[in-house]
Amino acid sequence: MSTATTTHGPVERLRGIVPDAEIAAITPLIEEIEELKVRRNAVVLAHNYMTPDIFHGVSDLKGDSLALAKMAAETDADVIVMAGVHFMAETAKIVNEQKTVLIPDLEAGCSLADAVTGADVRLLRERYPGVPVVTYVNTSAEVKAESDICCTSSNAVQVVESLGAERVIFLPDQYLGRWVASQTDVDVILWEGSCMVHERFTAEELRAYRALNPGIQIIAHPECPQDVLAEADFVGSTSGMINWAKTERPRQLVMVTECSMSDNVAAEVPETEFIRPCNLCPYMKLITLQKIRDSLLEMKHEVHVEPEIAARARIAVERMLAVQI
Repeated sequence: MSTATTTHGPVERLRGIVPDAEIAAITPLIEEIEELKVRRNAVVLAHNYMTPDIFHGVSDLKGDSLALAKMAAETDADVIVMAGVHFMAETAKIVNEQKTVLIPDLEAGCSLADAVTGADVRLLRERYPGVPVVTYVNTSAEVKAESDICCTSSNAVQVVESLGAERVIFLPDQYLGRWVASQTDVDVILWEGSCMVHERFTAEELRAYRALNPGIQIIAHPECPQDVLAEADFVGSTSGMINWAKTERPRQLVMVTECSMSDNVAAEVPETEFIRPCNLCPYMKLITLQKIRDSLLEMKHEVHVEPEIAARARIAVERMLAVQI
């Protein structure tokens, strides 16, 4: 899911999405960000898990991890501000070596990215010689550099099958890996990483929603545990879930993913009532309007990737971008 912002100004885009009192309070900050973007020739890229004031307000380009990687590679701005987490900013730098990439908070990390290191990948290659390594983009640049190809949840199955191999190593998300394995005949060797947001959902929780709301539709991200996916009416990536909601437009819907995504999609599907199990990503929520302003004002915090690591990681990312879905 990738979307450029509309021609309406950021404050106007927030009408009906954010309470008027909140809009009044944040308008000076939004106006300052817009002025700084012009001065710096900068764009704000926002992930779907950003809060609505960022996602529908100051973002210039928005989408899931795959869309952000593509847009980062294509933008002609001099400065990219990543309203997301650190691995996303690293990916933007990898595909834009000459551009300045900023992350508004250096602590905006990812439990999946922390679950595996470059040394881990090298040990896996020793244990399984000749087996290609498919790495989820939710990883560090160092891990990408040790991999054959990257993927996102949008294209993971296609990436795995594009290699023409009987067996692949898939890391770091164990649940996404198991879901991929269920969709292909390729033998998938898993790593035991997980997303701290998605692994908290339970099948019992979803059954309770159905008991209280007969006829409700449930859609889930494949980073969730297998028993959760079994309870869902649809399993798909961030962009897949958004497209399903916009196409099907059910009366009631549970999106089993990060909480702010439901807020952002609800603004585009107003006829659907969203029942919201609110599991927030603490890392995503470190990114705020004020920190975006400060990042542009002070040109902080710039993301750097060692040239040798970036060159190797770029190969894996570009291979991912070349896979058709």
